[in-house]
Amino acid sequence: MVVDFHVHCFPDSLAAKALAVLSEGSGIPPSSDGTIAGLKQSMERAEIAFSIIQPIATKPSQTQSANNWAAGVQDDRILAFGTLHPKLEDWEGEAERIKSLGLQGVKFHPDYQDFFVDDESMMPIYERLAGLGLIILFHAGIDIGLPPPCHCPPDRLAKVVKRLGGARLVAAHMGGFRCWDEVEKHLVGLDLFFDTSYGLGHMQPGQFLRILRNHGIERCLFGSDSPWADQQTEIAKIDLLKLTPGDRQAVMEGNAKRILKL
Repeated sequence: MVVDFHVHCFPDSLAAKALAVLSEGSGIPPSSDGTIAGLKQSMERAEIAFSIIQPIATKPSQTQSANNWAAGVQDDRILAFGTLHPKLEDWEGEAERIKSLGLQGVKFHPDYQDFFVDDESMMPIYERLAGLGLIILFHAGIDIGLPPPCHCPPDRLAKVVKRLGGARLVAAHMGGFRCWDEVEKHLVGLDLFFDTSYGLGHMQPGQFLRILRNHGIERCLFGSDSPWADQQTEIAKIDLLKLTPGDRQAVMEGNAKRILKL
């Protein structure tokens, strides 16, 4: 069994346009059509049991509709996080609604949502989400489709982790895409999870394994970032590392089941 902690999908009516815009900005061709049906076809090929969708509201006005859609697509194989735009006027009410909709957590993308991860104004939001028992996942590090500055570098994220002791936090892209030396300096060993999305293939396998070991196998989650990477290919990259059966099981399944309480 494999749990993919980090995938993206869009409503059928928006998927083609969204993929075209995002692909042009990043230079990355998608591996599927960005729909739920396309994701499920990919999951069948890769023998993935669960995928967790990570939506992003890039404007406050998108927040409620994105959360309604995310809740509506959940089934016995698809789970979803919610999204919360920091500039939404009633963010606290929407946080409570995310919980009531049965969503698993909240995904933030500080670059697209135009805030620095350690902004003081974000702390009440994080604290409320943690108090509701929701997981908080951050896009961490550089986004190759957007210009500088990087809004969630490892040193700033470390400040948030230290403020939010006990919260369930996840830093995507092995703690910070293309910032992995800084990940080792500032984040390795802190109380948060890393997901593997856009890690292998973009960093040296030796550094990937060093981060994995030093941070702790028990705090690493398999993620593909589908459709921006192919799920089956990303599993194959992990298998090339030749982890022990127990370590592979933890990364590919066990840790996600624990944090999601599956």
